[in-house]
Amino acid sequence: MTMSVQERNSGSGGKEEESEDESEILEESPCGRWQRRKEQVSQGNVPGIESASLAMDTEEGVEVVWNEVLFSERKVFNALEDKIKAMFENLMQVEHPNIVKFHKYWLDMRDNQARVIFITEYMSSGSLKQFLKKTKKNHKTMNVKAWKRWCTQILSALSYLHSCDPPIIHGNLTCDTIFIQHNGLIKIGSVWHRLFVNVFPEVGVQGKVRPHRDEQRNLHFFSPEYGSSEDDYAIDIFSFGICALEMAVLEIQANGDAVVSKEAISNAGQSLEDPLMREFTQSCVRHEAKMRPTAHDLLFHRVLFEVHSLKLLAAHCFINNQYLLPENCVEEKTKSFDPNGVMAEIEHKGRPGVQLKYSHVSPLELDKFLEDVKNGIYPLMNFASARPHPVPRALSLSQEHMETVKTPTPEPQEMETRRVVQMHCTMESNEEGTRTHLSLFLRMDDKLHRQLSCDILPSDNSKDLANELVHYAFISEEDCEKLAMFLEDELCKHRSVTTVSSGAMAMLH
Repeated sequence: MTMSVQERNSGSGGKEEESEDESEILEESPCGRWQRRKEQVSQGNVPGIESASLAMDTEEGVEVVWNEVLFSERKVFNALEDKIKAMFENLMQVEHPNIVKFHKYWLDMRDNQARVIFITEYMSSGSLKQFLKKTKKNHKTMNVKAWKRWCTQILSALSYLHSCDPPIIHGNLTCDTIFIQHNGLIKIGSVWHRLFVNVFPEVGVQGKVRPHRDEQRNLHFFSPEYGSSEDDYAIDIFSFGICALEMAVLEIQANGDAVVSKEAISNAGQSLEDPLMREFTQSCVRHEAKMRPTAHDLLFHRVLFEVHSLKLLAAHCFINNQYLLPENCVEEKTKSFDPNGVMAEIEHKGRPGVQLKYSHVSPLELDKFLEDVKNGIYPLMNFASARPHPVPRALSLSQEHMETVKTPTPEPQEMETRRVVQMHCTMESNEEGTRTHLSLFLRMDDKLHRQLSCDILPSDNSKDLANELVHYAFISEEDCEKLAMFLEDELCKHRSVTTVSSGAMAMLH
């Protein structure tokens, strides 16, 4: 749903007057936040899209894509209005670092016509297909580490989509709908492709609803069962397998044919030198859909374990709790270490052991790794349970966004069974006293610790906070009342101290 700078339909693009003409504002959203410009962007195989333009997000100061679906007759839209609204409300809840962001939608009714307008994230660095073409043109080969990182990010996004309730099937995963940012972050676009095909009618919408099978060059991305009544998430696994194969070999040769043949796909797979990579890709493109692994299973494949899970977990804990640590703490800490100091030692019977020293760890490499984790390049969800990530607290959203938030999607799929044996919390209010940052520390009965944090308002109460923790499976339902009472006591103490402090300050002045 997003497209790259190289595919803007901007003509010669070298003249200042053309640039000024294309930046002319043609239309504004009802809230005034998004401004549509004249410059068009190509959207590829997106069903039902009549036009897509570059637009400006005036709040964030970034470019976005303004998409339009135009209904030729108002009565066609009226018959589908409830389905369309439900579909877009669900899309608003899709939140993942490796999925192109769906920002906002609204309806526009004029005369006998109806428009659905929606805003999506704009990916300026280009598609994966463009990157692979450039790499091949420069006579370079794909870096194996980069291949592993990209596969992990794509699978992380697919695992998230397939775990939604109901599952979201992409249905159009190709190297053209995968985008790569300058820092190596991968995002998949057009996640709403299958939803659009199922909701928008063949007639009554200006713009092709099912053009994707017409593109001969991408036919090899579609599984044998694609389009049948029995297709499911396995079609995305097949498409991912072809993407992974193309990433490894840069291009699957069609040998002059209009369509890439099964033989060409097989030959490309056999050309891979790493037997684990061969087995990995071949498992995805099996003819029988039920024989293909799930995205979650593939995330645990041996070929993708570039970073030890314990190291990755530690990095995510560090990033998530960075606000508790002083600035430049990594740099300062590494300076204080003795380079010859031993971090860990592995002892072996009958042969010398292995010592890991601080000098073996480069502070620069560690900083780069932490930055990559922060940017989403090494997602943690493949090492966690299948439970989807919770939707952020509504109180931290803007008022405009709060209006669109309905039931979170996906819903939590399991409940916490471990009991809380110890609780501790800290609270810190802003100067105005309008918001309090709560950090909650829980010790579970298996001796593991859980740290949670959120901003709370004066209108929030302890019971609602405890119920929310149960809803997102952070605590057991049996601990709900105990935690609510604990939070109530702590809130009363904090508010009384805040009141006394405010009174003392007033007396000083």
